[in-house]
Amino acid sequence: MLDEELLSHDPSSLYDFKKSEEGYERADEGLTPDLVRDISAKKDEPQWMLDLRLHCLDVYGHMQMPPNWGPSIAGLDMNHISAYVSPKTDQANSWDDVPEDIKDTFERLGIPEAERASLAGVGAQYDSELVYHNMREEVAKQGVIYSGIEEALHGPYEPLIRERFMQLVPPNDHKFAALHGAVWSGGSFVYVPEGVHVEFPLQSYFRLNAAGAGQFEHTLIILEPGSDLHFVEGCSAPKYNVANLHAGCVELYVGKGARLRYSTVENWSKNMYNLNTKRARCEEDATIEWVSGSFGSHVSYLYPTSILAGDRSVCEYTGITFAGKGQNLDTGTKVVMLGAHTKCSLDAKSLSKGGGVSTFRSAVVVDEHAEHAKATVSCASLMLDDKSRSDTIPAMDVRCRTANVGHEATIGRISDETVTYLMSRGIPEGEARTMVVNGFANPVSKELPMEYAVEMNNLIKIEMEGAVG
Repeated sequence: MLDEELLSHDPSSLYDFKKSEEGYERADEGLTPDLVRDISAKKDEPQWMLDLRLHCLDVYGHMQMPPNWGPSIAGLDMNHISAYVSPKTDQANSWDDVPEDIKDTFERLGIPEAERASLAGVGAQYDSELVYHNMREEVAKQGVIYSGIEEALHGPYEPLIRERFMQLVPPNDHKFAALHGAVWSGGSFVYVPEGVHVEFPLQSYFRLNAAGAGQFEHTLIILEPGSDLHFVEGCSAPKYNVANLHAGCVELYVGKGARLRYSTVENWSKNMYNLNTKRARCEEDATIEWVSGSFGSHVSYLYPTSILAGDRSVCEYTGITFAGKGQNLDTGTKVVMLGAHTKCSLDAKSLSKGGGVSTFRSAVVVDEHAEHAKATVSCASLMLDDKSRSDTIPAMDVRCRTANVGHEATIGRISDETVTYLMSRGIPEGEARTMVVNGFANPVSKELPMEYAVEMNNLIKIEMEGAVG
């Protein structure tokens, strides 16, 4: 059981509303081959996917957790997690066809409004299943495919999915990658043809409503040469006094000369163990841009990884993490530079208050053939009291003499002089501190679409309430 006082300080309380599970289908807790077969049968999957699931379950059963790695997840017991919860509703292409209680959830989260205003397509997942998916007609006419990945498994792109699915993140990558492969459900498939530029972002939103459950969506995005896409994902969940688990997987293939921006605001409640895996592969002259805001969750392990396989490929990472009371957020990024003249720029910021622990890990691996590769890593930490903790753990593995790799880190507290100056201008102390924090976070929020920048700033404001010290 998780601490009730901790949950009462949850900054995602604005999103803390829950719906009844009456009439829902809920798998028994624990992991068995029969459960895996049942999930596969419900989705009428091809035999190769069932075989992969069973293989992943076997790998999961034999893998050990790595010792002395990151924050403790001792409070997560898979024997008390339901890996599949379904609202038992068909996927809809119109909001009018979404069941009222589910529709109300997403309307309160602002999804329909955002879709009408600025999105090329939206997917909405509720617990283990997609309940809504739609894309603008003009985008579909460009040949862009944006659908649920389960739907795509029954269409002409099935061979392509089979070729790429869990290749960037293989089952033996780590124990929770294997778990994901065994019980994954929901998620999105995106295919952008050669030379196509998608003018507006595509968005997936994941809502975990059920208590004591896991969410295991899989996102697979393939950009052909010269294409361009901005993909946005958001996540939230109500708080419970039992553990929930998020172990999704994101695989991104960025073709020659293509550009992909992948933006995320994760707003889980403080009973969530967020053990997500994201990985991108970039070919020649391709670019991957990560924009990440990590809020909520009891424990997070999240390190988006970029493989710069082609010459002159580029990775840019901009991220912020806010760890409050009772949170231990272990986040960062990894770049593997294989091609010549590859570049990466990693800029991370972290905030901690109320005894929260924020750890940033960066890993830059420069292959011996990555001639003239250039990497810069910058991380800045701001602690808002004397109870919190912030750590930076950089790793540099440079095997090429012509590479240029640099790292800088700063850590500090809000200056009393700055707060005093703002208060002298009539600004209350709490608001003054929030202004300083918003300025610190601005490099991230300005890179997000408007509705997500507003959400991030709102989460900061809520977290900052009462933050004096």
